[in-house]
Amino acid sequence: MVQIPSKPLTLAEFLELPETKPASEYIDGHIIQKPMPQGKHSAIQGELVPAINSIVKPKRIARAFPELRCTFGDRSIVPDVVVFVWERIPRDENGAIANTFSMAPDWTIEILSPDQSQTKVTKNILHCLKHGTQMGWLIDPEEQTVFVYRSKQETEVFDEPSSALPKPSFASEMQLTVQDLFAWLLE
Repeated sequence: MVQIPSKPLTLAEFLELPETKPASEYIDGHIIQKPMPQGKHSAIQGELVPAINSIVKPKRIARAFPELRCTFGDRSIVPDVVVFVWERIPRDENGAIANTFSMAPDWTIEILSPDQSQTKVTKNILHCLKHGTQMGWLIDPEEQTVFVYRSKQETEVFDEPSSALPKPSFASEMQLTVQDLFAWLLE
């Protein structure tokens, strides 16, 4: 849903607004509220974050975050899952993870919800790639398909159950097939 304020807001003004549930994003001067996640979306997201973190977090290679606001390139978006390489995770003066992430993630993952615009989600992935993201996934639970985006490369489509899903080089130890991903919907 696009929310049209009485006067256009700047990104700085948007960031001063209270958070909404579900989250709102600032894209091209517009405030767009994300749809409320439903069952399939939540199941995949809930399994994917720990699956990634079990591989990359113990070795301090990277860390996956669910629903993390990332503000960069005159947009403020909240991808379903983002992964940041360890050295790029913003820290506060105490060394704890910062609250504000003002950069593109290293890996962005979106899970399509019913009635969500695939075009809008794809544009967010492409925006991330333009600003340094290594890889983007768009997971479509209804079609049991994963679209994989890389900068300046052709989009790849994975829908064969035995197909191993590509991942960024920093997560090379992670093994996940299309069947593994969508089997989380059957548990």
